[in-house]
Amino acid sequence: MQFAGQRTSLNLEPIGSPINKLIRLPNSVLPDPGAILITGITPQQTIAQGMIEVDFLKLFYNEAVTSDTIFVGYNNIRFDDEFMRFLNYRNFYDAYEWQWQDGRSRWDILDVARTTRALRPDGIVWPNDSEGVPTNRLQELAAANKLDHRKVHDAMSDVEATIALAKLIHDQQGKLFSFLVKMRTKNEITKLVYNGQPFLYTSSKYPSEHQRTTIVDVIADHPQGNGALVYDLRNDPTKLAELSPNEIASNWISYKPPPLIPVPIKTLQFNRCPAIAPLGVLDEKTIDRLQLNMTDIEENRKKLHKLPGFADLILDALNILDTQREKSALKAVASVETQLYDGFFDSYDKQQMKKVRDSKPKDLVSLNLDFHDQRLEKLMPLYVAQNFPEIQTSAMKEQWDKYRHRLLLAGGDKSRYINFESQLQEITNSWKLTKAKEQLVKELKIWSNQIIAELDGERLLPSK
Repeated sequence: MQFAGQRTSLNLEPIGSPINKLIRLPNSVLPDPGAILITGITPQQTIAQGMIEVDFLKLFYNEAVTSDTIFVGYNNIRFDDEFMRFLNYRNFYDAYEWQWQDGRSRWDILDVARTTRALRPDGIVWPNDSEGVPTNRLQELAAANKLDHRKVHDAMSDVEATIALAKLIHDQQGKLFSFLVKMRTKNEITKLVYNGQPFLYTSSKYPSEHQRTTIVDVIADHPQGNGALVYDLRNDPTKLAELSPNEIASNWISYKPPPLIPVPIKTLQFNRCPAIAPLGVLDEKTIDRLQLNMTDIEENRKKLHKLPGFADLILDALNILDTQREKSALKAVASVETQLYDGFFDSYDKQQMKKVRDSKPKDLVSLNLDFHDQRLEKLMPLYVAQNFPEIQTSAMKEQWDKYRHRLLLAGGDKSRYINFESQLQEITNSWKLTKAKEQLVKELKIWSNQIIAELDGERLLPSK
């Protein structure tokens, strides 16, 4: 719904003008009400002031996707980048090339902040939340360090605060900052991971009392490639090794209390800029701050390497987990728009995708393309409906309405529409709403009523 960005130098100095755009929400989407109450942006506002997706992507590729650009945000790798990938996918662009072609790459300031807090915290104020637990939320860090963050969760304000925080870390801990910039690439990551030594790893999966940081060692390559399974050496592996693959799969939830035996194993994904560092960065103050018992860690590493078949045991358990996830994913798939990760498009289909992008809107209805991947065939009417509804034929309009009906109303009491209405009701009953937020709720109800009235008017008639 909103995209903002500002190009900077490697020293965080702004270059050129920022981009700050609203993107129209299609009438197939019922947005999360809680998110709307946070951002204050309504679907109606995006319709009135926003761009269609294809126009935004033309702007994005002209102004943002230039050679050697590093795409950076705050939690962008796990959040924003996923939205951008799906946005590209459903509009007939390759979902990934914008991130890596022509010297481009990506990075994430959230993990930089976590790593700096863990390893080199001096010169920066590190806040705790209301319960005294360390927090690395952007708004809290900005407030603690008197950085400008006037409108929390506004995309442009978040961009400005992210740049300010990155510059603060750059200025106060430049050596670590430069190291982490270098470590964003797959080549540098694999060099450190596979040098035969344990290493430091900072991740949200690790406890906050340890500053989200631990020492890990590689168990095995991930079977799906592009990653490694790493073991948290704070933990003795002996009891885990006595379990069966099924038992390990059942217990594979990080840091659960007894009777479960912890499975302190994590997938380190090379293409997600994991925040890792060699043990050489440790000094006594850091060891104490991270509560690392180096003697226990060394003993656990020795035990780990002496356990026969441990890697195979873990891989068997992972296979069981993956099978369970695949079954759940098959049940959850609602539309072709969710199927980005079902595979890559071949070179022929990429040529066909370019023909779609280059076509004038009036020519899309008669465009006859023979795709290898049937996802593209299914995406085509959605692409037209979401960007150029005015050119839809009556048959295409009927197909689009059937799609929306299935997407929003299938499942009866568990449908997206019922879930949306339940969330609105919960907010109305439980939240202390200001007049401004009451207006947001009202506009969300109007939005959903308009959509459902188009699809199933009888649902909105009062009961007799």
